[in-house]
Amino acid sequence: MNSVIRKLYILILIFYQAGLTGLNAQDTISFSGQLSLYSHYNPENQLIWWNGGRYIPQFNYGYRFREHNLIDLEASANIFGNIGWNFSDSGASNGNIKPYRLWLRYSARQFELRAGLQKINFGSASILRPLMWFDQIDPRDPLKLTDGAWGILARYYFLNNTNIWLWGLYGNRNLKGWESMYSDWEIPEYGGRIQTSVPKGEAALSYHHRKVDGNRLTDTTLHGDRIFENRFGFDLKMDAVVGLWLEASWSAHNKNLGLRTNQEIINAGIDYTFGIGNGLTLIYEQLIAVMDEDPWRFKQSATFSLVSLSYPIGFFDNLSALVYYDWTNNKVYNFLNWQKQFNTFTFYVMGYLNPMDYRIPTHDANEILYAGYGVQVMIVLNH
Repeated sequence: MNSVIRKLYILILIFYQAGLTGLNAQDTISFSGQLSLYSHYNPENQLIWWNGGRYIPQFNYGYRFREHNLIDLEASANIFGNIGWNFSDSGASNGNIKPYRLWLRYSARQFELRAGLQKINFGSASILRPLMWFDQIDPRDPLKLTDGAWGILARYYFLNNTNIWLWGLYGNRNLKGWESMYSDWEIPEYGGRIQTSVPKGEAALSYHHRKVDGNRLTDTTLHGDRIFENRFGFDLKMDAVVGLWLEASWSAHNKNLGLRTNQEIINAGIDYTFGIGNGLTLIYEQLIAVMDEDPWRFKQSATFSLVSLSYPIGFFDNLSALVYYDWTNNKVYNFLNWQKQFNTFTFYVMGYLNPMDYRIPTHDANEILYAGYGVQVMIVLNH
């Protein structure tokens, strides 16, 4: 917590030293928040009934000192608690208060620079995302919540729709995206991305470099080694009657880490909205993930197919479904979500039917709750 307070103090100090005074200044201040409450029942879990809540208060301040120049700040917290029991004498609970977003940004007509705890995501894929390098957005989560990363992100937008990203990360102790090994949080990570227009779409190349914390690996012979990872990404998205995309990521290490030496993830997808009723949207994605000592051998691989359907029932209701098929283990995962929008809050009812041997890749500690079958009800209030 002391490190968080220190980073907040630095951001506020930068904010004041930016010279945010003047007779013609236009200041904007806002406070908002999101409260969510849920109840989750799964008779095949050790604790069959879970209940909890989350509140994300958010403060925003903006200072516009020229027509196209803005300095703004966002600060928000993730406050949550959960309790589960099995109607007998056993139960468990957890909770925490931690920063959710904490960043300061300068933006001009074609440029922006953002520093602090922020969400960094990109790529063309919709659901199974090889370029999920710094976030962990779960496609089944209606709130699309994800922890941020500490760092600096600069973006420049050319007039021909080309844009360049440069970033540097520091102080991130947790796993990010698809990572299976922790970063050395005391060594800066860095990378960039260039995206440009192509006929009927856009294409981009991405790169990231980091040092792996070898002392946190189970193989003690690697402790103290200087293990570096270079990550390369490519994505393409086109609109040709239907939406088409291709997204790929390759992570290579300078040391022999066995199957974790090289990791390749490739996704190809398509989407289309059929003129049925209010419009039925279909998304299909095919993903293959490979881990091996040598790159691009495709011997140790996992293959997933995904179908997503979404149908609006009138103006205030939406019904959606996700079906995953794990070709490697011949397993099917099914998720169904009904959303009802009211004036001040949103109501969700979600059901699922999954194998008990749960193998969808994720770093969510509560993912085991979704093994088997169950239902979850959620109420979300935004103010």
